[in-house]
Amino acid sequence: MRDVLPALAGVCAAWCSVVAVLAAGYRALGIGFPLGGLALLVLLVVLGVRRRRPAARRRLGYYDPGELLELDTEGLALAVARMLRRDGWRVRLLPAPDRPRLCARDSSGRQLDVAFRPVAEPLPDEDVPHTQWHGTDTAPHLQLVVHRGTFRDRDIRWARRQGKTCLLDGSSLRRWGQGTRLSELLTPGR
Repeated sequence: MRDVLPALAGVCAAWCSVVAVLAAGYRALGIGFPLGGLALLVLLVVLGVRRRRPAARRRLGYYDPGELLELDTEGLALAVARMLRRDGWRVRLLPAPDRPRLCARDSSGRQLDVAFRPVAEPLPDEDVPHTQWHGTDTAPHLQLVVHRGTFRDRDIRWARRQGKTCLLDGSSLRRWGQGTRLSELLTPGR
């Protein structure tokens, strides 16, 4: 009960401040000011409630660590596409019969090919990712390999040999899902 009283006092003080501002606006500008203020307050409350809902949060590209672990490969591809869009990338899904792939481009023209696999080293029968957006472009391409687990040393060595291949393991994926920007997580060869 003692923890609730200070919080309740803070809420009451905030509402009193809002009422005081609305009353002063009414005296100075007329009835339009408090009506506009109340409409704005209702809009902010509605937006705040909607953004806290899990489905709305996920559509915006924010995921809890547990949510990322529960996704299958198709769901993980959708989550990665949403997180890329959140970070300012334009994303499209590339058709693949066995596992999804994404191709993304940011506002500066950089291209990113995203592959989802249990290990970084490609299998002999695996195609290289699609490296062009819609036309021919000479912008540098990065490849991102997403894995929910931990990469082994041989995977890291493979990525370093590739040059522009970045590995995103489970811990980095969880940080990205919680709001860290991808540019802070990526370093080529790791």
